[in-house]
Amino acid sequence: MTAASDLGRRLVEFIEVPSITGSEGDYGDSLARDLEARGFSVERQEVEPGRFNVLARAGAPEVVFCTHLDTVPPFFGSRVDREFVHGRGACDAKGQAVAMVAAAEQLLRAGEDRVGLLFTVGEEVTSDGAQAANERLADPWRPRFTVVGEPTGSRFVRAGKGVFHAELCAHGRAGHSSQDIGPSAIHELVRSLERVLAAEWGELEGVGRGTMNIGEIHGGVAANVVAAEARASILGRTVMGPEQIQERLLACLSEHVELHVSSNLYGPVRFHVPDGEESIVVAFGTDAPHLARWGQPLLFGPGEILDAHTPHERVSLADLEAAEARLVGVARELLAGPATA
Repeated sequence: MTAASDLGRRLVEFIEVPSITGSEGDYGDSLARDLEARGFSVERQEVEPGRFNVLARAGAPEVVFCTHLDTVPPFFGSRVDREFVHGRGACDAKGQAVAMVAAAEQLLRAGEDRVGLLFTVGEEVTSDGAQAANERLADPWRPRFTVVGEPTGSRFVRAGKGVFHAELCAHGRAGHSSQDIGPSAIHELVRSLERVLAAEWGELEGVGRGTMNIGEIHGGVAANVVAAEARASILGRTVMGPEQIQERLLACLSEHVELHVSSNLYGPVRFHVPDGEESIVVAFGTDAPHLARWGQPLLFGPGEILDAHTPHERVSLADLEAAEARLVGVARELLAGPATA
């Protein structure tokens, strides 16, 4: 059996265990058992009942491979062709886990026990698993670097935009639309959203421009009724801190629209890039901003972000094999060097 086919077989096994956010337990157990069979000491770190992070080590980890257990819905199973493994989680992020486990096992067999693994719940929604891991970091874990696995096209990332997620909630006065009454919650919301779209959300050298997306709008009961309530969800890919974004958003809102801010907010992130590596900038979210105590972050992984969260999610067998080898090399480079780049 080739290394690529072995990685593909492991990935298929993991894909077949559903792990949509909130229901990661079965996959976490499968991964934990796999790690124990490979000689690692495994901890199930409870985040809430039935949901837990998986931590694995042999010695005192200084370099950590980290990715997330959860996937977005809907679940669909695996399919394999000559080049790709297809299925929910193939690249986001069960393919990352397969490559990381194989790399850590290879290092352990070579006598290197300073590499650990962290698999978190909840990355696709609130990163509650990463936040819990950050709060509870303790001996013998001594991470200097954490390699976060996401589908980056097997390229290292030098910077990522921040995330600002919020809901705009408008309030009006219900009534018959033939009468001059109001205000209409929908009208107030639409005017506020128009100002949000027209606003400037900053630019940061080496990262790019900030953007704001209106993802959902809900409100009203009928065409002939003045709306009493309306709401919209927004998500910014930001190049400023959350406080600055909130201030600019509030300036866009009418007195009848309230801003309800998510807890999972962070500004732009800078990543460590190994010497000699080409690097890119990304706009998608990761657990990295919530792992401040886990050393310098790196962001790298097989697969393309354009395939993640889609009905055609996939990762190539060749990229999985190459990622395993690159993770082994990067871990050795990081362990051999100083703590700061």
